[in-house]
Amino acid sequence: MIAIPSDRLDAILARHDIVTATLSAGESDAESFVQLSRELSDLDSVVGAIHAFRAAESALRGVEEMIEEGDPEMRALAAEEKPEAEAARDAAARALQLMLLPKDAADEKSAILEVRAGTGGDEAALFAGDLFRMYSRYADLKGWRVEVISESPGTMGGYREVVAEVKGRGVFARMKFESGAHRVQRVPDTETQGRIHTSAATVAVLPEAEEVDIQVNESDLKIDTMRAQGAGGQHVNKTESAIRITHVPSGIVIFVQEERSQHKNRARAMALLRAKLYDQERSQKDAARAADRKSQVGSGDRSERIRTYNFPQGRVTDHRINLTLYKLEEVIAGTALDEVVDALITEHQAALLAAEGMA
Repeated sequence: MIAIPSDRLDAILARHDIVTATLSAGESDAESFVQLSRELSDLDSVVGAIHAFRAAESALRGVEEMIEEGDPEMRALAAEEKPEAEAARDAAARALQLMLLPKDAADEKSAILEVRAGTGGDEAALFAGDLFRMYSRYADLKGWRVEVISESPGTMGGYREVVAEVKGRGVFARMKFESGAHRVQRVPDTETQGRIHTSAATVAVLPEAEEVDIQVNESDLKIDTMRAQGAGGQHVNKTESAIRITHVPSGIVIFVQEERSQHKNRARAMALLRAKLYDQERSQKDAARAADRKSQVGSGDRSERIRTYNFPQGRVTDHRINLTLYKLEEVIAGTALDEVVDALITEHQAALLAAEGMA
């Protein structure tokens, strides 16, 4: 077991006391209050892990003292208890080590989910629809809420492109590893010869940014209103409810027309713009992240893939961690997606522990 410096743990406990006292005093401005509240929420779980670790250490020391100083009968009982006490201490230490790993500041946030058809024509659009339904069902199981921001249906179903907000605590932490190119191998309904076709879709998951995370200057925006286009009910083409926002410094353009209300479309467009600007800022600060969105999702070509869904074999393979599950129907239904996500998170944590010298 790797030793955890006691002075580091003491510093965390002291910081927890300071943040608690500052919030209790009620003298912070609104922005500071939000930031301190978030910090306290993060610290609470770490403090709990510290107390659990120190209690396990104390229990182990008590057992060791009995082995050294107790009478023969007590020493024998303590010797039997020692393996269990050591295992409890090691488990508490491992849990604490994970708590002490560098945190992704965006992990607790909601997310913007983008799914786009890649190589494969109509079949790629159908697959993009399958992926979006998979994430929607997964979100339902987690108690998250999915709200479509924009969509472009495929000619035979599915989506050429769909963008949605996935709202809930910790969405980004579990969804962020879904970013990349997904490949499907199956026999399309339109295939008369029974041949297996390969197509692809790309997924991007961006942390949803709040106003305290990213400031957008109104002077940097070019806002256009227009009539909504395409299918959408009687209101289409009668009111100028669609919104196009151009962020001049970055060149990012957001177009939203899903809502009947111009006000609601503007709010959704601003949320999407903040998310893209926030992701851009994170990319610049963190060299490990992609320099831009294109490198995050690739071109949509079949050869650039993070995961393959093979329907004839009922197999899902995540190529980043060489994980294969013969549970394709359950994964596509969202019910077994956690098995893939948990494995990716475990691998990521192991890499972080190694980098921190705690593996």
